[in-house]
This record gives sequence, C-alpha cells and structure tokens, in this order.
Amino acid sequence: MDITETIRNYVEEECKKPTSKYGLEPFRFHFEPVVKYAVELANELGADIEVVTLAGWLHDIGSIVVGRENHHIAGAKIAEEKLRELHYPEEKIELVKKCILNHRGSLNRERKSLEEQIIAEADVLSNFDNIGGIFKAAYEYEGLDQGEAQKAVRKKLQNKYSQLQFEKSKKLIKPKYEAAMLLLS
Repeated sequence: MDITETIRNYVEEECKKPTSKYGLEPFRFHFEPVVKYAVELANELGADIEVVTLAGWLHDIGSIVVGRENHHIAGAKIAEEKLRELHYPEEKIELVKKCILNHRGSLNRERKSLEEQIIAEADVLSNFDNIGGIFKAAYEYEGLDQGEAQKAVRKKLQNKYSQLQFEKSKKLIKPKYEAAMLLLS
C-alpha cells in the first residue's frame, strides 16, 4: 500500500471513531472532494501531486482529532508525526505541513508554494460540492433558522468564491457558484 492510501485510510478511521464530533460525513463530503480538486489542479498547474494528495487528506485532521479551533496548527502537528512514522522524506513533510498551516481562507495567510495555494483552493472548491453540509453546520452548530441559514450560506459561498486565485478554479466552479447564488437569492 502506498503512502497516500495509508494516509487516506488513517483519516477515514479517525472520522469513524466515536470521539469524532462530525462522524464519517466529512470524509465523504469534504476530504474526498478536496483531494479530487487538489489532484486536478496539481495536474493542470504542475504541482507535486503526492504532496497535495497527502495535504488534502490531512488538511482538516486537526478538526477531527482535537476540534475546530486552531485545527490547522493541530493538523500540521498530527501530519508531521504520522508522516514521520511512515518514514516520509523530511522536506516533503515540511511542504505538507505548510499546506495544512496555510489552507484556511479565513486567516488570510501568505502561501509561498503552488502546493499551499492548491490546497487552499481545493478547500474552497469543495464547499460547492457540499452545500447541504454548510446548511447542516448553520442549523446544528450555529443554531440558525432557515432564513438566517440561507443568508449565511449565500454569504459564505460568496466569500469562498472571492478567495479563489486561479482562473482554472473560477472556471471550474463558476456554474455551481452561479446556480447556488440563483437558488439562495
């Protein structure tokens, strides 16, 4: 089994644990789309596919294992430990960690590598494949009613779309963005 498959299985198992606040849903509805978009962008833009694949699987592991607050910091530490355990090269561990540390759009952190920007973009793009999950968060975790949730989801998607840097990303997601804006207006 290669390292990307090992990490994929590790993330899936962490999501399945009773201690995971969100259960298995993030694996299917968030991690998988992030990896899909990351690989697509890496192929298109000439980035390190293995690094973005690993970072895609691990970018939100901190949320699963320890909780949402500062999950990028916790996730980078977890990724470092797990990848070292698997004897992954140190220079690539550092790249994966930087991708995880800098993936959050809400923190507006500087991304110095193509791989870091790809993970941030893939994280944004995945939102448009999981609008139901955004509504679920608005209802369950934020306690919003339907009207408030509709406004909040629309605003979140607008913010996410505005964070995209690559023309490829904008072109890829524009039909879903426009459909969401129409439905949520």
